[in-house]
Amino acid sequence: MANPDVVELTDTNFETEVINSATPTLVDFWATWCGPCRQIAPVIDALATEYKGKVKIGKVDIDSNAITAEKYKVRSIPTLLVFKDGQVVGQLVGAVPKSKMEAELQKHL
Repeated sequence: MANPDVVELTDTNFETEVINSATPTLVDFWATWCGPCRQIAPVIDALATEYKGKVKIGKVDIDSNAITAEKYKVRSIPTLLVFKDGQVVGQLVGAVPKSKMEAELQKHL
């Protein structure tokens, strides 16, 4: 991941970084082979920079972290989940535009 503001999430650190986070967190479930995931990657990076300090942005590679993907019933990628206080409070599936991602984030700030 090129943007240092995007947290690499794994089966190991997911609970610490997302569930126990005091900050709302947008989690991008993705895979290297996924075209739509690559398409939204620059938008995810931009959001991480723009919302730094307000929202944590993280990415879960579903191929390397199947336990977490399965736990949250990720069946299609990209799937974006918004977590607040340890709970899923928002979900977007597919290569949605930046405006839709921002609207979802704004609901939880």
